[in-house]
Amino acid sequence: MKKNLRQIVLDTETTGLNTRDGNRVIEIGCVELVDRKLTGNNYHQYINPERDSEEGALAVHGLTTEFLSDKPKFAEISQEFCEFIKGAEVIIHNAPFDVGFLNAEFARLGIGLFTDFTETVIDTLVQAKELHPGKRNSLDALCDRYEISNSHRKLHGALLDAELLADVYLAMSRGQNSFAIDLPEEDAPLNQETQIVDLPVDDVQVVYAASDELIEHDLLLSGLDKQLRQACIWRA
Repeated sequence: MKKNLRQIVLDTETTGLNTRDGNRVIEIGCVELVDRKLTGNNYHQYINPERDSEEGALAVHGLTTEFLSDKPKFAEISQEFCEFIKGAEVIIHNAPFDVGFLNAEFARLGIGLFTDFTETVIDTLVQAKELHPGKRNSLDALCDRYEISNSHRKLHGALLDAELLADVYLAMSRGQNSFAIDLPEEDAPLNQETQIVDLPVDDVQVVYAASDELIEHDLLLSGLDKQLRQACIWRA
């Protein structure tokens, strides 16, 4: 029996831009997808960082020290958060930023790395740059490109941004809504009407390449690069 694909679209808000300055996670928002469908089983938590937000960060998310003062500390929510993401494929926009902050929080508690609890991490910023090279690929820009309304987004919020990113990811990775094959009239058997085969994309099983297959594929492309003395078309 095919195992259901569980994905978690995740976003965080933080007190600043750099963990080396002691900045902390102050909000986590997660949206669950199962077989590319929203389940409504989301996770959202504000967190007391035990420090003030930097002025620039506060202007982005608006979460004041006073508002966060009575919220749980990361150590208090770490177990339920880890249980929620456990074994899932996690989707993040600009993943190194969020993963770096979560790793720092995990390190403070001595519980390993964020990726120890997940199946894999997908960075939608990397995907967007591959699909739309040379264009703006911020979350707002992608919402505009895929006609996803974000008019209600006045300030950044982890759950709201995760919900928007879920819609963007589904639109960006869909490609087409169905596999429709319209047989040419000349190929149709005599006395039989042309048939249209319409299979929903969500019903098509996706088989992902294994890590050793990806390595072999990269080696093959590297060989082509060497022969052509430039990046081959499949790297574009």
